[in-house]
Amino acid sequence: MVACVDTPRMREWISERGIEPIIVDLVERMEAAFTRWLDFERAPRIPSHSPLGVIELMPTSDGNHYAFKYVNGHPANPASGLQTVTGFGVLADVGTGYPVLIAEMNLLTALRTSATSAMAAKRLARRDARVLALIGTGSQSEFQALAMRAVVGITHVRIWDIDPAAMDKFERNMADWGLDIYRASSAADACRGADIVTTCTADKVNAVVLTDDMVTAGMHLNAIGGDSPGKTELDSAITCRARIFVEHEEQTRIEGEIQLLPADHPVEPLWRVIAGLAPGRLMDGELTLFDSVGFAIEDFVALEYLNEQVRGTRFAGEIDLITSPEDPKDLFSLVASPALAVAH
Repeated sequence: MVACVDTPRMREWISERGIEPIIVDLVERMEAAFTRWLDFERAPRIPSHSPLGVIELMPTSDGNHYAFKYVNGHPANPASGLQTVTGFGVLADVGTGYPVLIAEMNLLTALRTSATSAMAAKRLARRDARVLALIGTGSQSEFQALAMRAVVGITHVRIWDIDPAAMDKFERNMADWGLDIYRASSAADACRGADIVTTCTADKVNAVVLTDDMVTAGMHLNAIGGDSPGKTELDSAITCRARIFVEHEEQTRIEGEIQLLPADHPVEPLWRVIAGLAPGRLMDGELTLFDSVGFAIEDFVALEYLNEQVRGTRFAGEIDLITSPEDPKDLFSLVASPALAVAH
């Protein structure tokens, strides 16, 4: 039997454990994993592109466990009442090759993405950062705001989205969380006075949602939208003047903001900062950019953490996914019967 955390169980677990406590735990686990980054298999995700979106597999292993996530990105889906992104993940035992967990990964990905953003901001934003600007208030936005509050200490959030209903949704969802929310009239208005700016839009184009004049010295930029070839969010002038930090450079060169820069433009792997091998923010007036595209090691951490948290509890169901004949070499015994023989 394989443990299964479906959507109802995932919702129930998050509700009982708490969004911010989960994010804080994930940051701690993520830091430990990034410190041993070189122990993991590392390769860009495997994409299948179409004119309407992309479907990807994101695999990795540390030699003990193997994990992968299936995820899509289809920006036109909401017009049909569907989500832009869906996903599920699998955790397997390397020793036997048997899967041990299959899980919903829309909610879990939102948690791990916000945890990664906060882990980076903890080292790259100024220590006195208290104001977050969100450019795009879609599915990721609330998780990003709560992660920055729990880990970095953000108290104020300035929001902008081209869809007023998305801002309505954010204000409604965040009304009771104790954050001071300002509804901006433009992206420039949202960025005014911000210490951290997170861009999280979904259009499958080389967009410019953040222009160079909106960005001031001392900001930390957290670019989590885009994340596909031909899909960006930042004015290239910003990337040219910022110190850039990435997850897996090979993947980010393909899908991140730096896809528009020369192949030799310098970037710093975030894992080196987490491991203490490279500095994070050097001075208060520095402009830092986390060009985040999401990487399989982050999903691995989330799936391992979930497995440890829910195994043996009511939050983990079971599915009979793996055949189990009495004789491991006799798979045919599971379908052999006199009735089948006569029918043939």
